[in-house]
Amino acid sequence: MNKTDPGQIPLLQQVRNEIRRRHYSKRTEQTYVGWIKRYIYFHGKRHPKDLGRDEVAAYLTYLAVEREVSASTQNQALNALIFLYREILDQPLELQQWVAAKKPPKLPTVLTHTEVADLLRQLEGKNWLMAALMYGSGLRLMETVRLRVKDVDFDHQAILVRNGKGGKDRIVTLPACLMKPLIQQMTASRLYYEKDIADGYGAVYMPVALSRKYPGAARSWHWQYVFAASKRALDPRTNMIRRHHIFETTIQRAVRVAARLAKIDKCVSCHTLRHSFATHLLERGADIRTVQEQLGHQDIRTTQIYTHVLNRGGRAVQSPLDSLFGDDGQAHTIPLHTQLNTSIKSQHIGT
Repeated sequence: MNKTDPGQIPLLQQVRNEIRRRHYSKRTEQTYVGWIKRYIYFHGKRHPKDLGRDEVAAYLTYLAVEREVSASTQNQALNALIFLYREILDQPLELQQWVAAKKPPKLPTVLTHTEVADLLRQLEGKNWLMAALMYGSGLRLMETVRLRVKDVDFDHQAILVRNGKGGKDRIVTLPACLMKPLIQQMTASRLYYEKDIADGYGAVYMPVALSRKYPGAARSWHWQYVFAASKRALDPRTNMIRRHHIFETTIQRAVRVAARLAKIDKCVSCHTLRHSFATHLLERGADIRTVQEQLGHQDIRTTQIYTHVLNRGGRAVQSPLDSLFGDDGQAHTIPLHTQLNTSIKSQHIGT
């Protein structure tokens, strides 16, 4: 069957079906469909089978020049269109002369120990616990909100991260100080679960085909989310009403507000807590391979970026200015800041 014949499955639904067949994440599905829709609208709602390499190039140029998107965003759009033409339209793009936009290396934002403490003091309840897990265990945002009861191992003081980034599993440390708060959170989530069961619901989303392989598992307690949402919602993929995990924007917003209240003059996000976890482990002498395993990085070069804070700024190069003023900023003559203050005062008096 020609997958693009008119009158059959709509194009975007074909994309969704192929992505689900490959067990890509829901986020990937949303992202790819979104870029393909924008590409179609950019070219006046023409069908992509009537477009080709030149139209893709025009769209990518528009994103870079007019929209001024980042290199990673441009590459994301390119990957979505490559998927569309190769897997759905059976018209692979000839991209031999194309080079993916180069993403410049950027150093991560890292908080000091004091800043982390100040940030956490501005949070409470679920938000405090999720932020503490991201910093204390190095979890990603979605790994935190998707945490299930069965994956918290209190006996071995560990958390099993299932189907993390890249579909990989890993084991991370569970801070001892978070064991009691986690038990309390599970107790609260169990109340939701028991009410759902009483109301005829209680089936949670199951990954891949486990819901067919183990029909009763979806309604069992150990598969429930630790951070369950306060309300039931409609699952768009199955049209079933179920209780999902807490929406990630809740904790994202809470962390931004907490950083502002803590007067932290850095661009702070949930991922900043994960960056800080890795950096502080290395500062305490943890082996970089251990940190790599905790973070779930495939390439150790990704982990090595956190070593930038183990040395002084500028990779341990001492500024020649320090030889004049010393580490405490005191010069052998009049300190620079005193000279500036004197100059400002004289200008003020003159006016």
